[in-house]
Amino acid sequence: MIKNPNNKSKEKPKLQKILNLGTLSNLPSWSSAPKLSGIELLHALKDVGYEGIQGGDPKLCGEVGLTCSGSFRLNEPKDANDLVIKNKEKGFNISTIHVGWGMESDDEIDRLIGSVINASVKNDTPVYIETHRATITQDIWRTVQMTKRNPEIKFNGDFSHWYTGLEMPYGSMADKLEFLSPIFERVRFFHGRIGNSSHMQINFKPNDSFVQDFKNIWTLCMIGFLKSAGPGDYLPFAPELLSANYARVFNYADGERKEESDRWEQALLMIKIAQDCFDDALKINKNNLIKNI
Repeated sequence: MIKNPNNKSKEKPKLQKILNLGTLSNLPSWSSAPKLSGIELLHALKDVGYEGIQGGDPKLCGEVGLTCSGSFRLNEPKDANDLVIKNKEKGFNISTIHVGWGMESDDEIDRLIGSVINASVKNDTPVYIETHRATITQDIWRTVQMTKRNPEIKFNGDFSHWYTGLEMPYGSMADKLEFLSPIFERVRFFHGRIGNSSHMQINFKPNDSFVQDFKNIWTLCMIGFLKSAGPGDYLPFAPELLSANYARVFNYADGERKEESDRWEQALLMIKIAQDCFDDALKINKNNLIKNI
């Protein structure tokens, strides 16, 4: 798998702040998000500090000076190359993908992963396999084993799926972080979502205990990125806060059913937390990862 693009730059490796446009889908009227669309929305995103988006129109993004990443699903190895070519021709600089349905044998998993790696290298475009429910990466044990068999694999880390779906706080979190180190070393893209042990997407505050768990996970991934990062390499972090059924909805006293949080504001808070994690990753001795966080 190739590294992030832009490696001709002399800039130091950095966290790239982007937004998955699903975050702005079906927003309630009271959201503080800008009520804009098209190129006006892209300018507004850039004005608040975003450097790219996932989804949308790569051509418009280029006019504004934003990068544009894509995504797709892969079910059959034979389709990998064509899907990668299609996204590259659209102008997407990176693709994140859901692979398989989680019912595959180890041999089937390895063929899928091999097709992704080969298509990525052949077409000189980064393709990152997402940690997601109902895919080959739906549990931590199988994901670690497939990584040992396919060390060139790289991931889009969406860790709310594991944190909630596998109830990661149940038991020793330190043991799980150590077990997952082969994954953390290979994360090259993030879908930012924070959940607790029961809900995948929840209104959060920086001092919530479960937020600290996500900060630890993100920091370890960022250390993994920095181990091999060169000048100009960047690590995209994209809040992906979706509407119902991800967003929790409650009945309020006025009789209206409302989402519990403002996804726009939560995304900006998450970006700040992620940047703090990246700054910490730069400081942590990579030989003492678990002990230092």
